[in-house]
Amino acid sequence: MKRRDFITLLGGAVALPIAARAQQPATKVRRIGVLMLGAADDREATACTAAFVQRLKQLDWTDGRNLRTDVRRGANDAERARRYATELVALAPDIILAAGSQAMTAMQEATRTIPIVFVWVSDPVGAGYVASLARPGGNATGFMSYEYSLSGKWLELLKEIAPGVTRVAVLRDAALSIGPAQFGVLQAVAPSLRVEVSPINTRDAGEMERAIAAFAGSPNGGLVVTASLMTLSHHNLIITLAARHKLPAVYPYRHVVAAGGLISYGADYTDHYRRAAGYVDRILKGEKPADLPVQAPTKYELVVNLKTARALGLEIPSSVLARADEVIE
Repeated sequence: MKRRDFITLLGGAVALPIAARAQQPATKVRRIGVLMLGAADDREATACTAAFVQRLKQLDWTDGRNLRTDVRRGANDAERARRYATELVALAPDIILAAGSQAMTAMQEATRTIPIVFVWVSDPVGAGYVASLARPGGNATGFMSYEYSLSGKWLELLKEIAPGVTRVAVLRDAALSIGPAQFGVLQAVAPSLRVEVSPINTRDAGEMERAIAAFAGSPNGGLVVTASLMTLSHHNLIITLAARHKLPAVYPYRHVVAAGGLISYGADYTDHYRRAAGYVDRILKGEKPADLPVQAPTKYELVVNLKTARALGLEIPSSVLARADEVIE
């Protein structure tokens, strides 16, 4: 072989890998649409979103590298949620995270094909989001906000911190399908606690205020506030009414107690978002929502506000304080 031909051949052999490397495709960017409940200044929603993003990073999904995230906040407005759901679908995301029943309803109206992972949903089967918890069967799966049995624990907790309570109003959203089953659990537990429970079905703030005032007209009353968009949206009003009428109240949300409520027992919602990131990862890697079971919470938090307890003339038992995940002074 001539020296010139050998050099040419060697040069080609060296150049080939370099050219091949230069022609390798760039990292594929996947797109996530996120539809949240609250407004942009909602600290609880912001903390949950941060937990979701952090877990995605741990799973090697980073915004700006191999991921693009489009976030819309419905601000607890059904019409706005529907509009944003349509916007997100138009962006053709690979997957959608829907936070809350309002967001989930809007997303399923907008698409039945794009995979959806939901959080903060109380009754996904009753609402028609999935066929069953074990086998969702459609384009959606996710994480329930609580199990029915949790309702009984709210009543037990209320009686433990306020033994004198004999009448309990259950504040709930009449439009939710979970209502009758949830109230059934409370009715089953009530006799053993020597408590009479009655539902307060409310649809707006005015109706809520009138109903609570009427209930407070008789002594030894307390409140169980169930999880719903309605109670979440009006939590400041409920705190005010409970204080005005001297009603011990149990809430499902930690941040309501931080805002002045008495006591809460409910799911750790930031944990929901972390686990949701795991489902997003699995679906982006090829698994189908139809095959991923809907999951119940695995972590619950007990939070007590001692300042509110003192204002109500209550002394929180040491047994409750010992179990509390957080005590607000």
